[in-house]
Amino acid sequence: MTWTDITRPQYERNYGRYASDCTDEEWALIEPFLPGDKSNGRPRTTKLRDVWDAINTWPRPVASGG
Repeated sequence: MTWTDITRPQYERNYGRYASDCTDEEWALIEPFLPGDKSNGRPRTTKLRDVWDAINTWPRPVASGG
């Protein structure tokens, strides 16, 4: 896919630390499926959104044709 003047603004992301960071709209769809805070035990110190964004920065294997 070649970027054109028409498609570039549609997919451009000028926010977050990385281009793979999810948008607020994407996070609103993902967050309800993740576990909530526990009522007992140690409080969570890591934001789940940061974990999700980190997972999305991992390289994905390329499917081989054939």
